[in-house]
Amino acid sequence: MTSSDLARTTNFNAADFDAIVIGGGHNGLTAATLLAQNGRRVVVLEAADSTGGAMRGFEFHPGYRSAGLAHIVNRLDPEVEDLLKLKAAKASGAFLPTVALSPDGRHAVLRGAYGETIDGVSPAEAKAFAAMRKKLMFQAGILKRFLKRRPPEIGRIKLNDLGTFAGAGLSLITKGREEGRDFLRMLLMNVADVADEYLTDDRLKGLVAFDATLGIHLGPRSPTSLLGLYYRLTGETGGKTGAQCVPQGGMSTLAPAFEKAATAAGAVIRTGAHAARILADRGTATGVVLANGEQLNAPVIVCAIHPQATFLSLCDTAELGTGLVRAVGNIRSKGNVAKLDLALDRQPAFTGVSPDDHRGRLVIARSIAHVENAFNPAKYGEFSPDPVMEITLPSLADPELAPPGGATLSALVEFAPYDLKGGWDNGKPAFEKIILETLERYAPGLSKSIVGRQLMTPADMETQYHLPGGHWHHGELQADQLLVNRPVNAAAGYTTPLSGLYLASAGSHPGGGISGLPGLLAARHILSERS
Repeated sequence: MTSSDLARTTNFNAADFDAIVIGGGHNGLTAATLLAQNGRRVVVLEAADSTGGAMRGFEFHPGYRSAGLAHIVNRLDPEVEDLLKLKAAKASGAFLPTVALSPDGRHAVLRGAYGETIDGVSPAEAKAFAAMRKKLMFQAGILKRFLKRRPPEIGRIKLNDLGTFAGAGLSLITKGREEGRDFLRMLLMNVADVADEYLTDDRLKGLVAFDATLGIHLGPRSPTSLLGLYYRLTGETGGKTGAQCVPQGGMSTLAPAFEKAATAAGAVIRTGAHAARILADRGTATGVVLANGEQLNAPVIVCAIHPQATFLSLCDTAELGTGLVRAVGNIRSKGNVAKLDLALDRQPAFTGVSPDDHRGRLVIARSIAHVENAFNPAKYGEFSPDPVMEITLPSLADPELAPPGGATLSALVEFAPYDLKGGWDNGKPAFEKIILETLERYAPGLSKSIVGRQLMTPADMETQYHLPGGHWHHGELQADQLLVNRPVNAAAGYTTPLSGLYLASAGSHPGGGISGLPGLLAARHILSERS
């Protein structure tokens, strides 16, 4: 159904709505669903030909499809699942294992929710990992209290904000003075020091270092890098913190499930509808003009796209003030992860990995030093000759991604700086060669089965998914760009200096990943303000 067909099916003037949502990614669709369920007349404007945002799949070789940037689910919020009735998003069976690959084929395998049990390590190491896991899960749980609600406004702390602070404090008090000291000691530590404190196995230390820095421009020995692991461990799947899964039918089922929920709630979805300008009059947003000149009016505009695209491309900067424009322009949002999709003529086999564990995620990060050394060149605009990466085989969960007998491989590769010295046009072939040689060492014969491939750099992600800087979190997940400073202090908590304009993307609190929380919390705030 085309955009015009959708407009004709509505029972109201297509030019006038209660809310206009710009961006049909999962956060925009979540916000649209909640608003529509509460009786608002909502239209979602998506510039691409289909919804889903970074979950939007594409054919990268004849007969072979990629399901998008994400290849596992590890933080889809239960409230979002319930709100949208995302039965299609439920895990099919057990949680996915994580295989920490070793060059000698003797791998460590984390099972359950982030290593509830571990295969391939000594009993002493398993016990040490369990102690570290318990500590980090508890500390991440304290931070999670603040991620599940709108961040407090500095100078305007409300009663329910005090309740959140009190609950966090009570959690620490009940654990004793030593636990409280440990939380304050570790909060801004680097992940390498924490891993060294507990573990001796390089495979486990490398995995923890990788998970803390994936998608973040930090190395494991960078101060505050532990925050990245905390953030990962605030996510949950199937009621289990730290768990990961692939939905029934594969990752490609997620985007249609979000869209179905929005349309079932009554939202109108217009694809191929490129927002060109947000209209504002004397500090109040009033509507949106599309690239084709069409004008839509609404008292509420919800931008579920990158904050820099919202403020610097769609808004008249004269309506915002120089301070906000400067702050938004300074958001650190340059991606450093590349995505490789391989089309294979047969299922690959990684040495020492069981057939069942091929359905999980396979991580190449031999040690903390390996991750740190892979990061170091990125500081100077270069990629590593020895990258670290996370690998999945998506066609095992979704056979329709490949023709009969074929298979697909997806790899998230660190570190791939957005501003590559010499440019990606020149650098991409060399980086791709390095990645394939690395994969070949762990899956001998893989290179002979490749029939097609696509390497997507941060610059490519910027173009394909309209992501300024190619950063899938819409901004670094670092201490100065979280909570009351996400995306910037003047536009935190989903409100903006333009009355009626709200933010609801990964660039807003609490951040990126397939959670739906920015969209959910933004819509709740809009309803509370405009009930």
